[in-house]
Amino acid sequence: MHTLIICIDRDNDLGEKGKVESPVIGRAANIDAAVRLASSDPEDSDINTIFGGINVYDKLIAQKESVEIVSIAGDKKVGILADRKIAEQLDRILLELKPLKVILVSDGAEDESVLPIIQSRIKVDAVHRIIVKQHENLESTYYIIKKAFNDPKISHTFFVPIGLVFLIYSISLYFDRPEVAVMAITASIGLYMLFRGTGFDDTVDSFKGTMMKSLYGGKITFVMYLAAIILSLIGTVQGGIALWDYYNEPILVGYLVLLMGYINASIWWYAIAGVIINIGIIFDLHLDKEKIGRHWSHPFFVFAAGIILWAGSTYILVIREAMDTYPIINNGRQFVLGSVTLAVLIAVTGAWISARTTRNRISKR
Repeated sequence: MHTLIICIDRDNDLGEKGKVESPVIGRAANIDAAVRLASSDPEDSDINTIFGGINVYDKLIAQKESVEIVSIAGDKKVGILADRKIAEQLDRILLELKPLKVILVSDGAEDESVLPIIQSRIKVDAVHRIIVKQHENLESTYYIIKKAFNDPKISHTFFVPIGLVFLIYSISLYFDRPEVAVMAITASIGLYMLFRGTGFDDTVDSFKGTMMKSLYGGKITFVMYLAAIILSLIGTVQGGIALWDYYNEPILVGYLVLLMGYINASIWWYAIAGVIINIGIIFDLHLDKEKIGRHWSHPFFVFAAGIILWAGSTYILVIREAMDTYPIINNGRQFVLGSVTLAVLIAVTGAWISARTTRNRISKR
């Protein structure tokens, strides 16, 4: 085959809305996929992308060229995960069809961001962007803006910061402290930008999805997750109280002591929460008769990490005279050495149990 036409759907609307599994190879299969997507969401721009690719396909066929069309979808979270999925599908397609060059069809810059991935594997002859024609009047412009704001990807990014600004400003006016508004607004927007910029929102969405999946699937992990959330909240409050107490000391203790005080007071709540979650996962895997494998080691590793963080924070607090004595062993070096040794032994025990379980399972096969 000489030319391959690739239609890109980076956010996987084909799978999420049309319930079509990618890659979609062939003219008939792509028409069927576009119709399914149109039946689910007739206003999705990926429909035009696929039909645009089919239009290019028909023109090249009329010129007696050897050509094939394929639609590749990524993931609804876009980013690295979507690009990896596109790369994996592209590798399989190129190995199967063995084209000499490709033509990329997309509906915008987001889909065209995968162009370097394609160019690293095969020669790209052309990029064909599909632009949907609209009536140039006020009603059409209003409709486009309205539909854009109904898109969660746009509305969440646009409305949340504005909502924070108005909410904080109204609260500051209510308490007759408008001078606090600027500081509170900038701090809140800064935290929001860090939340989105570091990808923590994806982590929260993933955790929420895991919780719902555990609930609907009747998994023990659902209860374990709830218990872990409560324990984490208790740990956060406990750490906050300790931090406040150290902050109000008559002698200036410094930021390091504040951080160590927070860790020392809260770490065991977080560690127990982590152990509970991993125990729940092990129970569910056992009940489902699935391979537990390396999951055996996770509770041991979390507990060992808790010991190390607790011992390290205790040592720093004592040498900075923010804490009176070491617990258990009243000698700094012996306390740290004993704690680290215990943590290593616990971690090694977990790794040994995990490795032995895996070997026994393989030998039974």
